[in-house]
Amino acid sequence: MQVLPSESDAPTAPDHHLTEVPFSSLSLPDMLQAGIDDAGFRRCTPIQEQTLPLALAGNDVAGQAQTGTGKTAAYLVALYNRLQGSKPIAPQHHGPRALILAPTRELAVQIHADAEMLGKHLPFRLGLAFGGTDYEKQRRRLVEGVDILVGTPGRIIDYFKQRVFSLRRIQVMVLDEADRMFDLGFIRDIRYVLRRLPPSEKRLNMLFSATLSHRVLELAYEHMNDPELIRIEPEKVTVDSVRQCIYFPANEEKIPLLLTLLKQMDARRTMVFVNTRREADRLGRYLAHNGVNARAISGDVPQKKRLRMFGDFLSGKLAVLIGTDVASRGLHVPDVSHVFNFDLPQDPEDYVHRIGRTARAGASGDAISFGCESYAASLPDIEALIGQKIPVERIDPDALDAVSRPPRRPRRPPPGRGGKPRRRKPRSGRRRRKR
Repeated sequence: MQVLPSESDAPTAPDHHLTEVPFSSLSLPDMLQAGIDDAGFRRCTPIQEQTLPLALAGNDVAGQAQTGTGKTAAYLVALYNRLQGSKPIAPQHHGPRALILAPTRELAVQIHADAEMLGKHLPFRLGLAFGGTDYEKQRRRLVEGVDILVGTPGRIIDYFKQRVFSLRRIQVMVLDEADRMFDLGFIRDIRYVLRRLPPSEKRLNMLFSATLSHRVLELAYEHMNDPELIRIEPEKVTVDSVRQCIYFPANEEKIPLLLTLLKQMDARRTMVFVNTRREADRLGRYLAHNGVNARAISGDVPQKKRLRMFGDFLSGKLAVLIGTDVASRGLHVPDVSHVFNFDLPQDPEDYVHRIGRTARAGASGDAISFGCESYAASLPDIEALIGQKIPVERIDPDALDAVSRPPRRPRRPPPGRGGKPRRRKPRSGRRRRKR
């Protein structure tokens, strides 16, 4: 599964997003270079060009770049180089030598897949830890021993408190999508982990994100060893190849408008973002009932079903994926042609991450937003952040498709009505004594 930007995409994506610096010029270990060659990577992206020389020399890095520009490959190459060129510390302890923390389960799974691809010729064992499923299976894998552990903070802390592994052998620490860690309330967990690692000067620390806020930088300078701050065109928050536009529908026009546009463009790999789980479920039922191959992914969906749904979307079996902002950060989905903001996000930075799902690896893409009555107030802050006005498209009400309402979900009958008879509870308390 190809999930990182590379020149192997050349027939469908231009390579103007790549620099003239080849990976072969970085003097990497032969087995690591072989994995990079197998992945089809030839030249570095700008974030790789600027961060890799620093990280390969042993300097800590805090990197910011637009979503989809190769941040994952940047820290994985530096991580493998560090482990390949150094001996394990604290050999008397049992635990990983490198730790990668991600904010979501889907991102952790993708990082693990990328790490397997780039490190397939290296001798390091990989482990994966995330909540929702496979608790004992993941635990057994960690007990057997891993060199690189990728996961979400909660599950990793759970295993650590059970003494499944030690953190005293960590030589490389990576925080991916650090600002999202704050948004999801993981900051206390992050600090808990960082305070149990070896001193910062004894390890390589890397922090990457599409945005670097003051609170993220504070975390970086507190727990990293004088990191080099790298920003790749921070004033250009959105990539140039994303074609943006906005419609202003009434609330009751949103679903007909979305349905019309999806059918006009013959949607094949499209992401639709909403602000609430309830709206994701409602929209998924409407689209599926009206002939669109769409599913909703949210935190309420069981983990195995989420991963299967996401796999179907990656493989092309699922045309439209509907999600909240938990699905917008850090996911490497190649060839997403269209992104819809069915609800404008209330946080302007979420808009950047949402539309970053398309136009990845130098390709082009479309980001279409709906400025409805409920969320249009977010537009000025979004335009201020991206530094441009989003072009407005007009709506022809007569051209909108008719929408068939899906049947309501049957409600479970209350106890004692149409279902099993209500059982009387035994009376509590002491009985009155007869005199």
